[in-house]
Amino acid sequence: MRYWLFKSEPSFWGWEDQVAKGDKGEEWDGVRNYQARNFMREMALGDRGFFYHSQKEKSVVGIVEVCAIAHPDSSTDDPRWECVDIKAVEPFKKPVSLDEIKAHPDLAEMVLVKSSRLSVQPVTEAEWKLISALGGIA
Repeated sequence: MRYWLFKSEPSFWGWEDQVAKGDKGEEWDGVRNYQARNFMREMALGDRGFFYHSQKEKSVVGIVEVCAIAHPDSSTDDPRWECVDIKAVEPFKKPVSLDEIKAHPDLAEMVLVKSSRLSVQPVTEAEWKLISALGGIA
């Protein structure tokens, strides 16, 4: 299993919207960055990801799971763009803010810290365990 982070603007698509989709999940569509698209092409069924609220909140708020591998993005006719489907798994007991992540020395090399604009990004197993613990998830 690999780990990822999915960024979303909560005013457009937030954690509660993701939860409302249930086990069928929802396409992570609209990504128009080649590196983010390529990361989605690497994803496998069952991979886990952090659901991150960007803009004002800037916090990891929950855990999602890849429930459909990369396929054509239905929000465009352009064949270059693909996406995965994700479903909500578990909310964090306590959101973990970007400031908290940046302040932790063991997270200094995290993609979120180094390249915060990327909307889909990998997370190492060590980063996954630490941020999950900070969010109250065993």
